[in-house]
Amino acid sequence: MSKLSKICIALFSLLLIMMLISCSAPAPQDLEQITLLLDWTPNTNYSGIFSALEEGYYEAEGIELEVIEAPGSVLQMVATGQAHFGISYQEEVIFARLSDLPVVSIAAVIQHNTSGFASLKERGIESPADFEGKRYGGWGSPVEEATIKALMDNYGSDYNQVDIVTTGEVDSLIVIERDADFAWIYYGWTGVEAELKGIDLNFIELRLEEEALDYYTPVIVTGEDLINGNPELVDRFMNATEKGYRLAIDDPATAARHLLTNAPELNNDLVSASQAWLADKYQAEAEIWGLQDKDTWEAYSKWLLENNLIETMPDINKAFTNRFVR
Repeated sequence: MSKLSKICIALFSLLLIMMLISCSAPAPQDLEQITLLLDWTPNTNYSGIFSALEEGYYEAEGIELEVIEAPGSVLQMVATGQAHFGISYQEEVIFARLSDLPVVSIAAVIQHNTSGFASLKERGIESPADFEGKRYGGWGSPVEEATIKALMDNYGSDYNQVDIVTTGEVDSLIVIERDADFAWIYYGWTGVEAELKGIDLNFIELRLEEEALDYYTPVIVTGEDLINGNPELVDRFMNATEKGYRLAIDDPATAARHLLTNAPELNNDLVSASQAWLADKYQAEAEIWGLQDKDTWEAYSKWLLENNLIETMPDINKAFTNRFVR
C-alpha cells in the first residue's frame, strides 16, 4: 500500500471517529429566555436568585434568566407581559390589583417584615410616642405618613407635631445623620450597615408595634396570563429559585459570594454580614420557603382600608398563590 493510500485511510478513519463522537454527544440544551425585574439595586434580598444563577439551577430547568434592575416599573411590565417575573412587595401588589393590573404574588422572599423606623440613639426616639417634635425623612409616600400616624395614635401622640421631609432615594443613614431625626429602613441591610460602621441606632420594628404591619416585603410576582397560559414555566422558574434561596438559608457565605459575583460594586463585609443576618429569616417558622398566609394578606389590606389608603378590599384570592411553592 502506498504512503498516500495510508494517509487517506488515516484521514478517513479520523473523520469517521469525529462523526461518531459528534453523533453520540448530547446536543446543547435549548434554553428558554426569560426576564426577572428587580425593584431595587442588588442586595441580599435577591441572593437566592443570584445563587440559583451561579449554581446553574435555572439552566437545569431549561431557563436562561436575565435579571434587570427596573425600580418603579416592575408591576406594569409584568402585568403587560413585557417581563416574566419581578420583585415587589405586598402593599404594591394590593394597589395594583385594585387598579386592575393582573399581577400575582407567587412567593414571599422573607417571611416577616424586617423594616421599621431608625434613628440615632442620641435622638432619644425609643417609641412612636417620641416622634412628636421630630423630623421624618422619607420618599414622599402616603403610606409612610399613614403608618407614622397610626403608630402615634396607638400611643396617644400628636401626628401633627411631626415634620415630614421628602428626601427621596438618599441613603437612610445619611438622612438620619444630616436631614432628619428618623427614617424607614430595612434592618437586614441598613441596620447591619450601621452596626458595621459603629453607628448606634434605636430601631422601632413595625411588626412588633402592630400585627397588621407584619406584611410580606419583598415578594416574587408574575402575571395572570403567564400562570394561566404557561404554568409549567412558572413551576420550573420557582423550582430553581427555591433551590437558590435554600442555599442562601443553609450556606450564607456561598450565597454572599454569588451576590458579589453579580454585583462586585457592593461592600464585601456588608454583604457577608447581611447575608448571615437574613439566613434564618427567609423561611423563619414557615413550613416551606416562599409560603404566604391569607391572614397576612387580609390583615394588611384591612389596615390600608381603615387608614383610607384604599377604598375597597382587593380580592385576596387573586392577589397571591401558594401553587408554585413546595
